[in-house]
Amino acid sequence: MFMSPGKFTQYLKISLLILISVITIGCTQDEHEWNGKNITGVMPDLEFELVNTDSKPVTAEDFAGQVRLMFFGFTSCPDICPATLSYLQKAIKQMPEELQEDVTVLFVSVDPDRDTPEKMQQYTGFFGDNIAGLVAEEKPLRELAKRYRTTFGYGKPDSSGHYDVSHSNAIYVFDTEGKVRLLLRSELTSEQVTEDLTALAASG
Repeated sequence: MFMSPGKFTQYLKISLLILISVITIGCTQDEHEWNGKNITGVMPDLEFELVNTDSKPVTAEDFAGQVRLMFFGFTSCPDICPATLSYLQKAIKQMPEELQEDVTVLFVSVDPDRDTPEKMQQYTGFFGDNIAGLVAEEKPLRELAKRYRTTFGYGKPDSSGHYDVSHSNAIYVFDTEGKVRLLLRSELTSEQVTEDLTALAASG
């Protein structure tokens, strides 16, 4: 199709403006260099129906406006869980004081037979006020784990009834609007986690 010189020049200008807009949007979205793995848009928004340590049902909306870190574990865990909760609490305490209350760790138990709301309250209380213990029956726990592409399993009970629970050490970070943003791994220092949490809380 023939296009006059004037129209062709106008077409070029419009195309250039669109290209600049696309580049600008891309730069804006990626302008912050995160220490954790950026998984924005890779997983669903934060959504759950669980029970808190007061035996009351809660959803993601009960923590709206908070930067939320979700971690699956259990109170009988001998190493990974206590180490992770201590590590996260340290990272939060290193944040500017005025932002610390804007971050909550959602510690979801994957051991419903042993982790009652009362037991979770005692356990999480040991690590600090920024940690919310959450429990549920196995079926909704399986559904929640599947939603965030993780899993858990149970070992064979020994003669005393003790059994091991296998679970991921992944920590999922959601912004104040409940959008998934970061995946934290154990190789990050608490200082690096602090940087990421501070940036998310400040921008919320």
